[in-house]
Amino acid sequence: MMEYTSKQLEKWDKKITDIAKSEGLDWYPQEYEICNYEDMICYEAYVGMPSHYSHWSYGKAYERKKTLYRYNLEGLPYEMVINSNPCIAYLMRDNTLLLQILTMAHVYGHNDFFKNNRLFAEGTKADYTIEMFKNHADRIRNYIEDPTIGYEKVERILDAAHAIRYHTRRFIGLKELSREEKKKRMLDKYYDDLKSTGPLDDKKEITFPCINKIPLEPTDDIMSFLIEYSDLKNWEKDIIHIVNEETKYFIPQIETKIMNEGWASHWHYKILSQLELPQGLYMEFLNRHNQIIRPFYGRINPYYLGFKIFEDIEKKYGKEKIFEVRRLERDQSFIRKYFTEELAVEMNIFQYNKKGNNYIIEEIADKKGWKKLRDTLANTVGIGGIPYIKVEEILPRNKSLVLIHEYDGRELELNYAYETLKYLVDLWGRKVLLKTTVNNSQKTIVCNDDKTITMTGG
Repeated sequence: MMEYTSKQLEKWDKKITDIAKSEGLDWYPQEYEICNYEDMICYEAYVGMPSHYSHWSYGKAYERKKTLYRYNLEGLPYEMVINSNPCIAYLMRDNTLLLQILTMAHVYGHNDFFKNNRLFAEGTKADYTIEMFKNHADRIRNYIEDPTIGYEKVERILDAAHAIRYHTRRFIGLKELSREEKKKRMLDKYYDDLKSTGPLDDKKEITFPCINKIPLEPTDDIMSFLIEYSDLKNWEKDIIHIVNEETKYFIPQIETKIMNEGWASHWHYKILSQLELPQGLYMEFLNRHNQIIRPFYGRINPYYLGFKIFEDIEKKYGKEKIFEVRRLERDQSFIRKYFTEELAVEMNIFQYNKKGNNYIIEEIADKKGWKKLRDTLANTVGIGGIPYIKVEEILPRNKSLVLIHEYDGRELELNYAYETLKYLVDLWGRKVLLKTTVNNSQKTIVCNDDKTITMTGG
């Protein structure tokens, strides 16, 4: 039985919004739904969307989370917030009154971040979020119910699309040039090079660009490339388009996880500190807040890291600066610019790796090591943890697809690479080749039409 009424929550919500407005937060209209733990598990499994297309992976996630929760092996989130206009937040019915107050204040921090961070402004359409997911669910359902298609064919395409979903455009806000625009740019450069080379200059080799090559230049948007150039049927391309659109919606969240959680934690702490809570609630507030931003053993807590960095920025540069940072940055730039030596030492950051049966500490937060720690963090947050792979060309002779892995010192996990290439063969319909680096040698992984894998190279 709840220890509070909806009227009490409305009263506290009014107090929270009054303080949030006075502090300069700006958010979408906010809606709340109080749900039980089973509903929260379901929302979490279906990434928070009130309507989402069916896929076995969501059911699997639901059963796993439900089992872990039942045996007290994993907790549930206090809340879940959807980047939409109006913004939707789910609150757990079993939360205490204080926890509901804290999570509502936390939600307004997220809501403000969604509305004002440039990645969300440029990369998502909050006004149409709910409609988009409902429309996608309806289209998938129609394909499943179509007697000429059916569930198994739809599932096959969804499985493959999910396997490569994050191999889409990473740079939010940059306009993708059309093929004709790229061709014109290449020809303009060619003629400019010709004009700038005089008879007395050292002759440099100027070759006419291959303007019939597909793609004209390597592209990281593998999903869109498949839609444009594969031999898939229209309904299959539509499913890839659906997965691609939903992935683009989630990329800003992936790219700002540390900032977003740090910002929300920063503001729930500021707001509740001004709420004049009764003593009993205030003590629970301190306890809950410390649980949220506590450091984790052996891994990074995004709430803790983001909270500490925003706290440090405000202390050094003032309140206006944190709003500027919230608007402009993503996790990678946030860490590179504002994670300092002092923070690294205070937080006792270190880097370790497993060698054989032992874990070896490779770097610590000292005068030299903290910069390496900062750079490692920046390189691995968000999409940076996913290999950067581009389509290089389609071989004219047999239409094989050639990919290239942008090697940055981190090798591919080959077992995952092999399985992903098999899914890509399902979508491309022909042989797929992937150029990469293994043990400091150039290799080409080949996935044939029959899904057999070979590796060639030095």
